[in-house]
Amino acid sequence: MYQEELIFPEPGEFAIEPAAEPGSGTESDSDPALSVSEALQLAKGALERVAVTIRGEISEFSDKPGYKAVYFTITDESSALSCLIWRNVFQRQDVQLRQGALVEVSGVFSLYAAKGRMNFEVRTLRLAGEGDLRVKVAQLARKLATEGLMDAERKLPLPQFPGRIAVVTSPRGKAVHDVLRTLRRRYPLAEVLLCGVPVEGDGAPRQIIAGLEAAVQAAAEVILLVRGGGSYEDLMPFNDETLARAIASSPIPIVTGIGHEPDNSIADMVASYRASTPTAAAERVAPNIAEITARLTSQSQRLGQGLRSHSLRLGTRIAALRQARIFMDCEQLFKDRQYSLEAAGQRLSSALESSVSRAAQQQQLSRNRLLQQGRNLLAPAQAQLRMQAAQLQGLSPLAVLARGYSVAYDRDGHVISSIDAIDLCTELVLRVSDGQLGCLVQDKQPLASAPEDPEDAND
Repeated sequence: MYQEELIFPEPGEFAIEPAAEPGSGTESDSDPALSVSEALQLAKGALERVAVTIRGEISEFSDKPGYKAVYFTITDESSALSCLIWRNVFQRQDVQLRQGALVEVSGVFSLYAAKGRMNFEVRTLRLAGEGDLRVKVAQLARKLATEGLMDAERKLPLPQFPGRIAVVTSPRGKAVHDVLRTLRRRYPLAEVLLCGVPVEGDGAPRQIIAGLEAAVQAAAEVILLVRGGGSYEDLMPFNDETLARAIASSPIPIVTGIGHEPDNSIADMVASYRASTPTAAAERVAPNIAEITARLTSQSQRLGQGLRSHSLRLGTRIAALRQARIFMDCEQLFKDRQYSLEAAGQRLSSALESSVSRAAQQQQLSRNRLLQQGRNLLAPAQAQLRMQAAQLQGLSPLAVLARGYSVAYDRDGHVISSIDAIDLCTELVLRVSDGQLGCLVQDKQPLASAPEDPEDAND
């Protein structure tokens, strides 16, 4: 519970006299009544002398560009107070205000007489209660960042179509209903596992870690760690170092939806993905079934259209091929190969002719070489033969006959070398150079002396 702390001025700074009760006789019956403006100015003067310090929680906050003042409302369990702080004063405070923050403001009450509206004009302000917590959280964040627990490279990718989604949150809070409603609406195909844990109090971090471990044991594909909004102190379990390390070391991607938009908790920083609210976290892990259906329908239509177009193209091509000459004339199927065979036959015939021609030429060359070698071998013998033939020719009787001599043979072919070898009236054959003569021996006359050489006798 938040409390207001009123700090009154020292005695003697000012005095507010109580108004006289009616009928007390202290006011004159002749005094005129005040107008509304006069009464408000009187109240304004009295309020602006009351300087106090007030503690409360910011329930509304408005910082619009161009306005000369920043407006907000502080509350406790039973009251609300409208506040303003001039922009130049607010900028000097160096404080980030947000809804839900616990603040201490010092200033005076102010009354806008034209509307009869009272505000509290803030002269100074500071964060109350959570200032030290923020320092500690910032130090822890720097420590974990130095260790690399917040690096984007180590964060796990989210599954595109998770089959099992675990929700770690309070089973009695609003967040669980928002998440389940969103998952049921967007992605009813997924199985949802609820790990109910407390999300506030000193023991909350330990219970949340147990819930995360239970989700891992249940083979969840993604974990939603969510809770609704609250004050900075309420969210301190999500700034616990042990919980942060458990989230960073989780083998399953964790999506946080703490529901505290102005601030990031340590759990948000080390999670695989941080969403602003539990509903946004559920929307991040659950694909929209309507969008998936529409996409599949569109892809199915495109696929069908593509198949029809492809079928039409194939049909047109088949019709064209059916009319092709190659299918109208069977011989066309073999013409190319026939041409190839004829060309190959021609090449083979030409090659054979060339081979035979080369072989014949080679054979002729070999024959010529053999003939030449034979001639070279026979030349000495032929020369000797010619010489011997010439010698034989010189000794041959035919050569003698060619010079005018003749040879006489009897009918048995015996050479008549003497007149004593024949009788008269014997038929002889005379052999001359160009033929032979038949003769009859009519006379025999011996020579006085027979010459030793026929050529001498002829002489």
